[in-house]
Amino acid sequence: MLNNKLEQLTRLFAQMDRALIAYSGGVDSTLVAKIAYQALGDRALAVTAESPSLLPEELEDARIQAAVIGIPHELVQTDEMNNPNYTANPVNRCYFCKSELHDTLKPLALQRGYPYVVDGVNADDLGDYRPGIQAAQERGARSPLAEVGVTKAEVRQLSQQLGLPWWDKPAQPCLSSRFPYGEEITIAKLQRVGRAEVYLRKLGWKNLRVRSQGDTARIELSPEQIKQFVLTMDLPTLVSAFQDLGFLYVTLDLEGYHSGKLNRVVNQDDKAIV
Repeated sequence: MLNNKLEQLTRLFAQMDRALIAYSGGVDSTLVAKIAYQALGDRALAVTAESPSLLPEELEDARIQAAVIGIPHELVQTDEMNNPNYTANPVNRCYFCKSELHDTLKPLALQRGYPYVVDGVNADDLGDYRPGIQAAQERGARSPLAEVGVTKAEVRQLSQQLGLPWWDKPAQPCLSSRFPYGEEITIAKLQRVGRAEVYLRKLGWKNLRVRSQGDTARIELSPEQIKQFVLTMDLPTLVSAFQDLGFLYVTLDLEGYHSGKLNRVVNQDDKAIV
């Protein structure tokens, strides 16, 4: 079944002839870039949006991964931070982010002779509240993984099968997802929460989020890591480091990390996950 889906993806790209990949460096879009390059060679182009909501470390990962794959890779600047519809952080914030992204990529693709812009949306994403998917579809973007029915688990399986060393890389949505809806997003806030997450990752903690609510940082770790964190961390040093970044208060979420936690304030009918 999995090999059949890989063959379908390869045929799909071969039929496109030329494709520009909206490439974030995450597991999904990196798999798309890998398969596109295998099918099209230099007729595939990976483009990453350089934005304050993307960690510099994630941007560097994207560069390294593209180089390992061999696919041509370029950066573009996006300007969502100058859109008050985005910075006000409404529940459909992602719509305005993806609108900006694809309003940037589509003209670039047409100018360069790429008839298709494709992204890394997978089949599981279609069941979530993802207003960004709507924005991409409105602008004609295609989602090969979703079209073929590749799930998130299968993305990782295919990535491992194709020898991609980052097949188990934790999901890393944009930094704007760290803020509760309705709290204004600023570049300073994005940098603060980004540096806090980098600080923890350098200490060896992996699948985590630092949620920012006002001047409070709420650390979310996978549930199995919480006890070890409390017993082994130098908590006064941690608090001091976070306060140096600009937080006044530092807390630990005892429930642990769960994708989409901030969306509990959204109507349950939306089944929102960020």
